[in-house]
Amino acid sequence: MVTGPLDGIRVLELGTLISGPFAARLLGDMGAEVIKIELPTTPDPLRTWGQAELDGHHFFWTVHARNKKAVTLDLRTGRGRELFLELVDRTDVIVENFRPGTLEKWDLGYEVLKDRNKGIILVRVSGYGQTGPDAGKAGYASVAEAASGLRHMNGFPGGPPPRLALSLGDSLAGMFAAQGALAALYRRTVTGEGQVVDTALTESCLAVQESTIPDYDVGGVVRGPSGTRLEGIAPSNIYQSANGSWVVIAANQDTVFRRLCAAMGQPELATDERFVDHVSRGRNQDDLDAIIGAWAAVRQPDDIIGTLSEAGVISGPINTVAEVVEDPQLRARGMIADHWDERIGRFVKGPGIVPLLSESPGSIRNAGSSCPGQHNDEIYTGLLGLSAEELESLRTEGVL
Repeated sequence: MVTGPLDGIRVLELGTLISGPFAARLLGDMGAEVIKIELPTTPDPLRTWGQAELDGHHFFWTVHARNKKAVTLDLRTGRGRELFLELVDRTDVIVENFRPGTLEKWDLGYEVLKDRNKGIILVRVSGYGQTGPDAGKAGYASVAEAASGLRHMNGFPGGPPPRLALSLGDSLAGMFAAQGALAALYRRTVTGEGQVVDTALTESCLAVQESTIPDYDVGGVVRGPSGTRLEGIAPSNIYQSANGSWVVIAANQDTVFRRLCAAMGQPELATDERFVDHVSRGRNQDDLDAIIGAWAAVRQPDDIIGTLSEAGVISGPINTVAEVVEDPQLRARGMIADHWDERIGRFVKGPGIVPLLSESPGSIRNAGSSCPGQHNDEIYTGLLGLSAEELESLRTEGVL
């Protein structure tokens, strides 16, 4: 059965927690066979992450381990290293997020892997990248977001820069790593050769920061936190409605701003010299926000969103996750997806697969393994041809 555009591609996932496993998950979503390797005595801590708990199980794992097969293997042992290289012979992509130098310490650096399989693609995710003066430092998403300048722009003017409510740096790095793997796979179809995909958490956070660097280089502008809006881009803010809830209204493009003015019954604002174009509106944000805020404050959120949507103005509610999972648009596109979690014997909802492909869509085949090494027999017997007796011996020796 074809499972997506990467059907037939095999991925070995090393490392733990978020960035590397997220990259491998994205490849698995698109149909790749992902084999997750955990140490026999030290499972991935992600198995115990997540704020909800049911029967002792947590559910961060349900999303990031989906579409993966779980095996145990100690690469630090001689026999474990041999088995890993046998898997490399049959693999297209390796994803790891160890501190740089870890694979080399185990004599499993890229040159060794390439000697076994010239087409192997090694995706390496780390805090600061594989080279440079900080390469050897350990890195977490929170530090990467801070060091890259991303966190400095978060929060409200004059206040401390709060952390984001999720590990954005890990997710960004995972996405860039998966993108690099796809580019390397395409190149391999031409050259037959693999390569290293070197992804840093800090650089992934830097890459999404729009014009901050040229703005500083040319004008000395140090962009700081702007609270609920973006400085110089107006109107694009949140406004409180009559029932106390907040709605987003974004109408900074000239044509959309004219529609907003008409929908509010104040068409004259479109020709007011304070708001006549993008630059003027940016310079007079406070005045504009006060006008729109007064209009929204006496209306219910559904009325605001309905009126503006009908007029072609971008607007929407600020949903909690409880509202997100019931959103008809997301449900219609399969973005609130069921995962069969065998640990608790029921479906668990999670995010769908992005993007949607018209001819070869990805799929959710499972919600990850229920225990480390669940697929040892399938992989080591079915793929490498080991006997049951050999497997038992390897378990006894602590290799599996």
